[in-house]
Amino acid sequence: MAVSFARFGRFLRSIFAPTAAIFGFSCLLTFIFVLYQPHPGPGVLQRLGWQSWDIIQEVPTPGSAPSSGQASENVEVPSAKPHETVDWWNVTSPEDAVTYDPASLPLDVWDPLMAHNTGFSEIDVRPCYFDPWYMPSYTADLCGPSTTKEQDAMKGKWVRVDRNLNVQGISFLNVYYRRTRRLDVPLVTDIRILPEKETPSPFGPTWVKVSRPISPRGEKLFLWYNAYKTFADMSTEERKNTLITEIDVTYGEDRPWYGFERLERPVAEGVPSRRLESVWLTTRKGVKPPPRAPPLHLSHDGKFRIMQIADLHFSVDQGQCRDTALSPCTSSDNKTLSFLDSVLVKEKPDLVVFTGDQLNGQSTSWDAKTVLAKFARTVTDRQIPWAAVFGNHDDEDGESRRDQVKYMQGLPYSLVQEGPKDIHGAGNYVLKVYSADPSKTQLLTLYFLDSGAYSKSLLDIFGFKQGLEYDWIHSDQINWFLQESSLVRPIERPFIPDGMKDLGGVWKRQGQITPQSKLAKPNALMFFHIPLEEAYSKPDVDPTNGEPLDVGIHDLEPHGNAKKQDGFFHKGVLQAMESDHVSSTAHEVKVIANGHSHSKS
Repeated sequence: MAVSFARFGRFLRSIFAPTAAIFGFSCLLTFIFVLYQPHPGPGVLQRLGWQSWDIIQEVPTPGSAPSSGQASENVEVPSAKPHETVDWWNVTSPEDAVTYDPASLPLDVWDPLMAHNTGFSEIDVRPCYFDPWYMPSYTADLCGPSTTKEQDAMKGKWVRVDRNLNVQGISFLNVYYRRTRRLDVPLVTDIRILPEKETPSPFGPTWVKVSRPISPRGEKLFLWYNAYKTFADMSTEERKNTLITEIDVTYGEDRPWYGFERLERPVAEGVPSRRLESVWLTTRKGVKPPPRAPPLHLSHDGKFRIMQIADLHFSVDQGQCRDTALSPCTSSDNKTLSFLDSVLVKEKPDLVVFTGDQLNGQSTSWDAKTVLAKFARTVTDRQIPWAAVFGNHDDEDGESRRDQVKYMQGLPYSLVQEGPKDIHGAGNYVLKVYSADPSKTQLLTLYFLDSGAYSKSLLDIFGFKQGLEYDWIHSDQINWFLQESSLVRPIERPFIPDGMKDLGGVWKRQGQITPQSKLAKPNALMFFHIPLEEAYSKPDVDPTNGEPLDVGIHDLEPHGNAKKQDGFFHKGVLQAMESDHVSSTAHEVKVIANGHSHSKS
């Protein structure tokens, strides 16, 4: 009997291993070919519930431009009438077009970039002696207005505007509001800031005075709001032009965020002697999505002009004058904007690229959103597409680069992209410039990279930046660039659009020396803030006259590059060729444009 059990045990052991192997291998194949494969479901295009405010996919409206301002291969060319031509890039959508359903946006999250069309049922102001943003939700509720479940169901939950009215003080003062989609609740259509003993004019029973003062300093001021009409009673015109759909706060004397308007008087007046900025409450009425840039394209005569703007160093206040002979010099930022406007009028660029240090940092750009609202103002006013990269000062005062990307994407005619999240930096992206003829052939590639700020150090924990080494373009960014370069399709060069008709007489003038046709990638330009070490090498010499091949101002701040590097110039730029042919010697990138190094004059 003992022998039989032993023999049976050996039999079980002999079949266990292959049986387990077959079972495990079957499970692996099931996972790979069945479970791991994505299956379309009802949530692919839209999430159900209030969480659906995360936009899964933008559905372009008829005639709308592709997102991020880039042209795509499937852009529909508007049909032309007989004997009438329509440029393919004229695909801009109406100003009031919204590419997603605003009814899916959450009612209990404050985000002024969301295109809410719902109104407020109630507004309040509450002080707090600690920052609610850092505290758990139950602690933040201690500072918020009281409520009940019945009130939440009727008027909506209280939402805090995460912009401290007393940002330059020691305590916190925030505006709260309720937002509702109910059709039978009166909604706010007017807000006033008035002294303690004044009332709105004309006054009526629908005006409500907030019980606590809204002023963080100086004269005691109170907030009044008027809610007298329900959403159902409003006409389409009233919903668009009178219904208040968002509240924001801005600092200083510059223009508020796009789509917002300041109230008639500030919550707190600025005190220049104490370096205190004015505090303003701003409101948006209706939905005002920023106009998007059309796809980038050459003109019909084959031209495309790019203006580079570097190192604006803007502040929340009017800025300090530096490196100028003007005396006296005040309101530096406004003078810079006026100068830029005059240059834009003269040069008429097709694209403007900001190459870093839009924000001054150094404790003067403590509210990034206020600064970002004005840095591209002259460009957006002239409806010029623009892009940007970050410099070493942009996130010095606390606002992250990825948050700033979202802000910049919320401005008119912006082409800024966040880029991949799994590599260094924010704002590594590619823009393409196309031909003006119907073929929409890519004729120029623009690479944008984040060259970082400062190399990481233990001193970062204590907020010390002075004396640290500058950052550099890292290996994962090099790999990303080479991958993007490999995706660029070669074209026949020189490019001949539609039988040369679009070039007019330009091609005839070139006909005297016709370049040999070849299949190669389009030329490319590259933009990032901190120069490479190779940028400070001695320039090449013109073999015809022995003169150095350099132009422009030479008295720049010396050696603004990082002392460390991962070899971007040799491992990246010099490896990206126009053609994969073994005999190719031409590089794809023809120009590298930087900022960072200021003129000493």
